[in-house]
Amino acid sequence: MSDKKWLSLNIGKKNKAPSSCSCGGTTGSCGSGNTTNNTGIGEERHKDGFEQVFDVKMDRRTAFRKLTASLMIGAGAVSTSCSMMAGDESKEKAQIDWEEQFKGNYKLMTDEEKKATVDRLVRSYQLRTGKNISMSSKDAEENVLFGYAFNISKCQGYMDCVTACVKENNQDRNSQMEYIRIHEMKDGKGLNFGEADDNYYHEVPAEGHFYLGTQCFHCDNPPCVDVCPVQATWREDDGLVVVDYDWCVGCRYCMAACPYDGRRFNWSTPEVPEEEINKDQHYLGNRLRKKGVMEKCTFCVQRSRSGQNPACVEACPTGARIFGNLLDPDSTIRWVLENKKVFRLKEDLGTEPKFWYFMD
Repeated sequence: MSDKKWLSLNIGKKNKAPSSCSCGGTTGSCGSGNTTNNTGIGEERHKDGFEQVFDVKMDRRTAFRKLTASLMIGAGAVSTSCSMMAGDESKEKAQIDWEEQFKGNYKLMTDEEKKATVDRLVRSYQLRTGKNISMSSKDAEENVLFGYAFNISKCQGYMDCVTACVKENNQDRNSQMEYIRIHEMKDGKGLNFGEADDNYYHEVPAEGHFYLGTQCFHCDNPPCVDVCPVQATWREDDGLVVVDYDWCVGCRYCMAACPYDGRRFNWSTPEVPEEEINKDQHYLGNRLRKKGVMEKCTFCVQRSRSGQNPACVEACPTGARIFGNLLDPDSTIRWVLENKKVFRLKEDLGTEPKFWYFMD
């Protein structure tokens, strides 16, 4: 059937009166009834839908959204019966879900758009669970560049940092996802990751061994950002490399490009018991994720941009982890860089990681 013939069948005459609906409204307002044409499509509703798309000035995304809605309703792909839209909360949730499907890349949003999408997610969680969360969209502050240092001499392999990270960042419990790796290495063997034990189950510290932690290093020249085909990951002004989980398509190019094993992929829908969910969240950090997207350490953006240390730093019982503002000459991280012999992993790659190691 030609496009012209389809339109002539489904748009209908402009002056045709809408038929009534069992809920007391009209087919144009409810969508459950049909007019007299034999296609089963509400003529008045389709007239309104197409006029909004073609007769009113709007951006391409809005036009596409409205046109798609009209086509899906006309094809019977979306039900708008009275029973399906019975309550105000059902309507609100449907509207939120629809708007979330068509939102843009967070990096390109205005401040107003960022606030709107955060408000939608907070409200959606409330509608689904009856509980409240707090979600921030706080941007990077001026004159802040985050850096990290790890004291190999002090780490005893306790893994308190790993446990704290999992809880703070709402990581999937089923897959036992962990952003942080603690590598147990033999003395005298150097940094031999090939022989390191990352899953030791014995009393620590083990004699004749030392411990070294890795995670995302938040590079100044991150290869993961360069390979992302949809710009779902990028470097922020305060040095944090972040991910827009809703823009990620799960291609895993970033995982392959990272030389530090810093990326994680959700093979299934992450599950966190309701009572264990950290409800203090950031849009680019520890908000709940979904199946098929990448995630990683964000230096606990929900904490660091509020003036707190990442959870791993706070949990370390030996003080092996140091975090701070590299642009602050009085910060502990600056003192370490200026007074200790520090090194970074794979410096020859030119990634410029903001994660240093040192020994007492």
